Amino acid sequence: MSRDLSDVTDALTHLFAHGPAVPAMLLAPVAALIATTGIRTRWSQRHGQAPPPDDTGARPPGAEAEASALWRMRTTVRDAPGSLAALCAALADRRIDILSLQTHPLAEGTVDEFLLRAPGELAGSELTELVTEAGGAHTWTERADAHDLVDAPTRLLGLATRTALDAAELPLALRQLLGRCTIRSLPASTAGSAGDDVPPQGTLEDTVLRLRAPEGGVISVERPYLPFTPAEFARARALVELDARLGPRLPRGRDELTLSEGRNITVRRADTRDVEAAKAMHERCSARTLGMRYHGPVGDADRYLNHLLSPRFGRTLAVQTASGRIVGLGHLLWDGDETEVALLVEDAWQRRGVGAELLGRLVAMAAETGCESVYAVTQASNTGMVAAMRGLGLPLDYQIEEGTLVVTARLTPASPAAVPLPHAERIGTD
Repeated sequence: MSRDLSDVTDALTHLFAHGPAVPAMLLAPVAALIATTGIRTRWSQRHGQAPPPDDTGARPPGAEAEASALWRMRTTVRDAPGSLAALCAALADRRIDILSLQTHPLAEGTVDEFLLRAPGELAGSELTELVTEAGGAHTWTERADAHDLVDAPTRLLGLATRTALDAAELPLALRQLLGRCTIRSLPASTAGSAGDDVPPQGTLEDTVLRLRAPEGGVISVERPYLPFTPAEFARARALVELDARLGPRLPRGRDELTLSEGRNITVRRADTRDVEAAKAMHERCSARTLGMRYHGPVGDADRYLNHLLSPRFGRTLAVQTASGRIVGLGHLLWDGDETEVALLVEDAWQRRGVGAELLGRLVAMAAETGCESVYAVTQASNTGMVAAMRGLGLPLDYQIEEGTLVVTARLTPASPAAVPLPHAERIGTD
């Protein structure tokens, strides 16, 4: 195992050689992450082989591929010789091809994860019944897609790379690593005794795992439909450890735009290092503008700005002038299973398309992360926010109660990459 970890660390060192400087000591968590990918993984090697002897050739070319479906399946089998073989034989009898297999030994039995290609007419209930008859227990199935064809080490390496380059990627990487789950970050100020109860190595309790957040507090992951395995817990912990060792970091890209009146602005990512500049912008905003954004009187700006600008809770875009003064903020906030967008533009910079530019970029980010929808909470009288949401050109749902309006935009594969500034020109990206 030590030799395997050395090889992985060497590969990661080469990978990061052309990106941001990453000390070799920080690559250890990633190497450990890749090393927990399971005891064995087997990929089908049937490509290019001749049809089996009993194949009459009556099906037209490609018919088998069109009539098949991909499934992800997890089941528990007895830790005894021949148990897994009996299950695999039962799958083969129904012409179900095993594309990959990972095993997770437990104290009682072994959890096996499969990626299967099955006949298209096979229902999930039939697959579960077949596995149960072959000795499997606590079986879970879910339809898969082409993204699941990527082998586990490659997928984990990709998630580690994304986390290393952008602190805001950690919640998204955990969700892709662990499947459908609810991830909540509790800051140290609200985690209270719950944070004290979580040891440095984290805790695993069946369908809930908790990890110490790098900045304090707790990261809680819940997946009621499927217990976590020790291997999944180890991978999640390695990702969080990587994030903690790398510290604050943001992608360095920024776009410079020219407004219709000829003034230049810059759109870039922001984080808690921008709290003072963001607070100064709030002090320049009118009470009406702040009330539209926060739906009431604004209290201690330091408290909520630290939360809003933290990459642990989402992504923030800042609009700044040529002098470096921030005049607009846009937030994409991870809210459990949902995603919220929120905007604040300084009074003197409103009605110039700044809000539309921010909103379009935030929605594009949400689409890239696989979100199915985003929602904005505002006041019914906030015509600017409503107009910006309508300008996205996406299907919208409206809910209003006692003057509070929730506008939900449903994202589609054809969602725009960004909504351009009206009468503005992009003049450079770095």
